[in-house]
Amino acid sequence: MTIGAIIVAAGSGERLGAGRSKALVDLHGRPIVDWSLSTFADHPGVEVIVVVAPSDAVDELTAGAAGRALVVPGGATRQDSVQAGLSALPAQVSHVLVHDAARPLVPPEVISSVIAALHAGLDAVIPVLPVIDTIKRVDANGVVQATVDRASLRTVQTPQGFRRDVLVAAHRCGHERERSTITDDAGLVEAIGRVVQTVPGSELAFKITTPHDLQLAYRLAGPWAYGAEPTQPRTGGLS
Repeated sequence: MTIGAIIVAAGSGERLGAGRSKALVDLHGRPIVDWSLSTFADHPGVEVIVVVAPSDAVDELTAGAAGRALVVPGGATRQDSVQAGLSALPAQVSHVLVHDAARPLVPPEVISSVIAALHAGLDAVIPVLPVIDTIKRVDANGVVQATVDRASLRTVQTPQGFRRDVLVAAHRCGHERERSTITDDAGLVEAIGRVVQTVPGSELAFKITTPHDLQLAYRLAGPWAYGAEPTQPRTGGLS
C-alpha cells in the first residue's frame, strides 16, 4: 500500500474576508496551508503529497513547499480541484487521503486512524465527531418542523481516506451529474454504493471558515507555534 495525500488549498476564502486565498492567510508567521503540509510531511504513513492551489498562488506555494509537495493549480469547484490532485499523484499511489488545508491543526493521530482503517481493507474512511447541539428541521420561512434525533448524527472532518480506484470512479460519476449538491468526497463514494466507515475525529481538526474560526485557531496554535502542544478548543461528548 502506497499512500498519497491531496491537500486542497484552492478555495477563495470569501467568508473569511481576508482579501486573498484562505490557504495563504497568516497563522503565527506561516500560511495556513503550511500547517497542514508540515503535519502530513512529517507523518510516516504518507509518502507523497500534492497541494492543490489557486492558479495565481502556485509559484508562491511551490516555493513555500520547499520540495515537500508537488503544487498544482485547482479548478472551478472542489471536485475539479480534487480531480487535479488525483491526476498529479504518481501511478504507484494506491490509497489517497484528501484533506482541507483550512483544517491546519489536525492532529497526527487522526491521520493515523484513517490510515489504519485503510490498511484494514476499507474502501473509504472519514473522521467524525458526535453532534452535541440540538438540531431542528425548519421550513423555508424558518418555522420549526421537527427536532432531529442527534444520536446517529455526526459532523465530518478531514483527512478522508480512500482506495484510489474507488475515489477515481466516484469522481467520474460525480462529474457526470449536473448541479451536484455533494459537498465532500465521501458523499461521492456513497453515491456509487460503496461503504464509508467512520473513525473518531478531533476538536482540533475544525475548519477555518470565518474570522472567528481564524481567531480560535490563532489562540490554539500559539503554544504549538512555540514548541508546545495545543489545547482542545472545547470538551466533546453528548449531553
